[in-house]
Amino acid sequence: MTDSVGQRLAELARRTGVATSYVGWDSAEHEVSAATLRAVLGAMGIAADTDAEIDAALADAEIADWRTLVPPVTVVTEGDAAVFWVHVPHGNPVDVEVTTEAGDRVRPVQLDVWWEPRPVDGVLTGRASFAVPEGLSPGYHTISVTDEISGSTATAPLIVTPRRLRTADALRGEQRWGTALQLYSVRSARSWGVGDFADLAEIAAETASTYGADFVQVNPLHAAQPVPPIENSPYLPATRRFVNPLYIAITDIAEYVDLPKADRKRVDKLARGFVADDLSTKKIKRNKAFRAKLTALELLHAVPLRAARAAAYRQFRRREGAGLRDFATWCALVEEYGRDSPAWSDKLGDPVFVETERRRLAGRIEFHTWLQWICDEQLARVQHAALAAGMRIGIIADLAVGVGRDSADVWSLGEVLATGATVGAPPDGFNQQGQNWNQPPWHPRRLAESGYAAYRDMLRTVLRHAGGLRVDHILGLFRLWWIPEGRSAAEGTYVRYDHDALIGILALEAQRAGAVVIGEDLGVFEQTVQDTLAARGILGCSILWFEHGEYAPIPPEEYRELCLTSVTTHDLPPTVGYLAGDHITLRAELGLLTESEDDDRAREERDRDAILALAIERGLWSPDIPLTDPRTINALYQLIAASPSLLLGVALVDAVGERRIQNQPGTDGDQYPNWCIPLADDELHPVLVEDLPSNARFASLVAALEDAGVGGGSREDDDFLW
Repeated sequence: MTDSVGQRLAELARRTGVATSYVGWDSAEHEVSAATLRAVLGAMGIAADTDAEIDAALADAEIADWRTLVPPVTVVTEGDAAVFWVHVPHGNPVDVEVTTEAGDRVRPVQLDVWWEPRPVDGVLTGRASFAVPEGLSPGYHTISVTDEISGSTATAPLIVTPRRLRTADALRGEQRWGTALQLYSVRSARSWGVGDFADLAEIAAETASTYGADFVQVNPLHAAQPVPPIENSPYLPATRRFVNPLYIAITDIAEYVDLPKADRKRVDKLARGFVADDLSTKKIKRNKAFRAKLTALELLHAVPLRAARAAAYRQFRRREGAGLRDFATWCALVEEYGRDSPAWSDKLGDPVFVETERRRLAGRIEFHTWLQWICDEQLARVQHAALAAGMRIGIIADLAVGVGRDSADVWSLGEVLATGATVGAPPDGFNQQGQNWNQPPWHPRRLAESGYAAYRDMLRTVLRHAGGLRVDHILGLFRLWWIPEGRSAAEGTYVRYDHDALIGILALEAQRAGAVVIGEDLGVFEQTVQDTLAARGILGCSILWFEHGEYAPIPPEEYRELCLTSVTTHDLPPTVGYLAGDHITLRAELGLLTESEDDDRAREERDRDAILALAIERGLWSPDIPLTDPRTINALYQLIAASPSLLLGVALVDAVGERRIQNQPGTDGDQYPNWCIPLADDELHPVLVEDLPSNARFASLVAALEDAGVGGGSREDDDFLW
């Protein structure tokens, strides 16, 4: 801290997990200004503008835990000796019981630990310590407490998390590869302008049976706005729990066959309107596609469900419960009021008014509920198709960092999301002005006080029909870069989270789903992050271009085993474009560089050439091969195949020769058409799903991987599949 910042403010920041300094990408220590600290504390609901407010906040923090009869949540790791506290008026006897998830009742042992009683809000309060019962299975248990004098009672979740997620360990012994793609960009001849769930199922089946892939890693499929215009970025959703109906394959809905003749003709006519769009390599028209699909979905929703499907629908609604009801209500309210109405900050925050609107808009709420059931049903079909074709993992879903500021989650989850700040990233070598993702962060204390319910429910839904989950910016489960309202991305600071709880619950839900977890751990982070992930059985991420030591590239043999290793990622150009420096050109054009273009390009080319020198040294590539030649791309994938990493990711854009940048971080749609680039080859010809099995460039890349000892090619004749 600088001398201008009071020590009491710094102490308050540290007590609440707000960093007063941090080490940046340049390895230098950066002090956080007093203004930023006060603003971030304010976003957490802690007034700290005056000395008196700081003193009051510190005093409150000192006794906050003592105000609760039992902690709002206790999260422990399987097999660890753990303790929880109970607070009652000093001298009052207390009855404590643990009810397991299976319904068994266990009496925890009270420990002989003396805590000095302290006055809390005028009551002398004592603390009793209890040992978490040994041998509890991973799961969601309940602590029940009764003050036997006053009769006060309280219950709170006791969450036991797996010591280690075992799903990745089961993959050891063979390096596996799969494709990474942006689903909306990969169309088929039957798509409606964007890739859909039927296309994803076909991609999974074809890449498994033709090329021997074990997974398809897909962009976040989270729901966007319920009516056009919708957000282009899959990383800025309306909710992370539910799914975007944009991806529904219309003719795969069972009720399509029961449509009245006139309605069937209307749906078929809508479909024919996208023949040209599916073959276009210009900007994807999401809103056109969504409008047409909503029209078709309204017609399909009107078809009565047959008995078995009606029963399945009822079961889905019961399973998803209040969370689904709230999301569908938000969708109906957005339809009714729009997204920019002042009603959102007024009457739509009033539970009584909202309940009245629920009754009035019941039909629309039911429609949006039905849409989520159709999404769930089609996602289940996708994962089944992937596994049936021989994939060991199947679909690897993607979990975005957060949600938009005017989103369903902000409306429905209440105070577990903080206001007055957004999340992003500090300045680094690729985004030298920092990044503001315009997403409200989890409020660390309030999320814990809620028992992590929203976090758990979100994970459970995303994992339901996936064999894996990539957690974007998993560093955010340890600390997040908070940017106070109205400030630049560079004027933020880190806020810490209870990573043991968040990582533990992630491992618990993934273990129950039988899914592997990959944490995107790129950027500036503390070494303990990767150590913690490895210890808990969670894979990290390695990108070839980022694996640099102090003086030279890290040899791939030294990469991590528990890792998904790739040559590129969606925030970089496809490899052909990266080799040519397309990202430097674009950043310069958009004014995103803080140093000269020549200096930036020289640094990038130096690092690029060091990687290519490694390929030359190993006999994988020769300088007389053009950078744009498929053999150059193949050589780089053979290079990462030398790593011990369990999983290798093959970017579909690399496999077919696409060069255009899918996303340029730090820009909006007015600067660059992020997330709107349809899949094409090196000559800008569209590449459809039907083209993948016969794509010569794709086949040559897979053959190069096989030459490097990865995979075994086609599975069409594997006896065990049938």
